[in-house]
Amino acid sequence: MSTKKAISTSFVAIFILIITQIIAQSIASMFVIIKIPTGICNIIAGIIYAGLTYLILKMFISKIIKLPTSDFGMPKFAIKIRWILIAVLLPFVIKGSYLLIFNGKYVSSNMNGNQMFNTLSAGVAFTGIAAGFVEEMVFRGVILNALKKRWNIKVAVIVPSMLFGIVHVLGQDFSIGSCLLVIIAGTMVGVMFSMIAIESGSVWNSGIVHAIWNVVIIGGGLAIGEKMDKYSIMTYVLNSKDFAITGGEFGIESSVISLFGYIIVAGIAFFMIKSRKN
Repeated sequence: MSTKKAISTSFVAIFILIITQIIAQSIASMFVIIKIPTGICNIIAGIIYAGLTYLILKMFISKIIKLPTSDFGMPKFAIKIRWILIAVLLPFVIKGSYLLIFNGKYVSSNMNGNQMFNTLSAGVAFTGIAAGFVEEMVFRGVILNALKKRWNIKVAVIVPSMLFGIVHVLGQDFSIGSCLLVIIAGTMVGVMFSMIAIESGSVWNSGIVHAIWNVVIIGGGLAIGEKMDKYSIMTYVLNSKDFAITGGEFGIESSVISLFGYIIVAGIAFFMIKSRKN
């Protein structure tokens, strides 16, 4: 694959992500107008977002790039048991560590039943499952493999991972310290997802880890941070104001504790790859 084709393919994949997200949210908004409950619309939006992204990427890869989707980390859908276990353990161990080790207090957002359903449906279906799989199809599927075909596996892992980290600070009014922490943690989580996709041979495995992480950490149930999250049913407000512990303005996803978890999981995947080669 030429340099021009690899770069253009990467930009097209990101463009598809943006467009499908807008389409999904627009269709869901139309359903809201005709009085379909917001919670149901959130679920519909998630299904459209993930399904439409997959279909457009599949057409783009097969019709424009003229290669099988399996070459871009999207073979027949299958998930390995070991990555399902990691997907569950990683967020629960990290979240449990905060609840057990660090002092804080539980603060309720005082939502009613309907508000809770709306919050959880958006957090689970759209921000959680759909966004997790879509981002994996784009970043660890199309972009990683396009760069790998043009350069090598190191470039393919590092460049999209750094891009993944930088994307999370765009448009945010964060301090310099928080921005650096987000970029470092975002890059490392990108490396972790890349290692999982490479080890397993598909984005479906990194997708399940990404999706469950999103659901547990930012899914709208119990948030953890230095201040109350009005978009979650309950928040465990930490007494600590150390931004390395709290993750600063971005939250615990960019904390050193989460960073340590990313490194461990990435290391496990890396050693699996190395042992297989040996």
